[in-house]
Amino acid sequence: MHLKELQVDSQFAEYINPPRVLAHLLKEDGAIPNNRQLPLLVYQNALKLPQEGAPSIIERLVESHHWGGTWRNGIYDFHHYHSTAHEVLAVFAGMATVQFGGNKGITQTLRRGDMVIIPAGVAHKNLGASKDFAVVGAYPEGQEPDMNYGKASERARADKNIANVPLPKADPVYGEEGPLMENWAE
Repeated sequence: MHLKELQVDSQFAEYINPPRVLAHLLKEDGAIPNNRQLPLLVYQNALKLPQEGAPSIIERLVESHHWGGTWRNGIYDFHHYHSTAHEVLAVFAGMATVQFGGNKGITQTLRRGDMVIIPAGVAHKNLGASKDFAVVGAYPEGQEPDMNYGKASERARADKNIANVPLPKADPVYGEEGPLMENWAE
């Protein structure tokens, strides 16, 4: 898929690279449910970010595609997941090695310009990062994240929640016809 084919909003075109997507369907690992149907999506080098104002550009971009509740920070250094919301993380500074899917999951290095779309139920943990590492995070409109840590007492409720989280209206970067819509088709 080429960027021209995606009908990227002209106000953001200078900041977006053609999609280079890694998809990982992560299996339940005992403590962490992950998501049986939706793969974790890593968009490598999705964004061409200027030195100044990168977080604001990312926030405006994802909000234009129906993702909200934006925040800026890092990634926690313990396994956690959301059972009530999908999540996008866009790296605007530094780099980090992140484990997805719990102790039996995968490890991915994320760098400035990378984005990762995390389906409800998929755990994530920062294994180590540069001192300047920072992301913008967001959730599809209408979804509010909860916090789960892989405890047995969370599991029944989390499994029920994950099964009921609706698909996003659009890909947070590429819009209604982006790779998310292809990879997460019902």
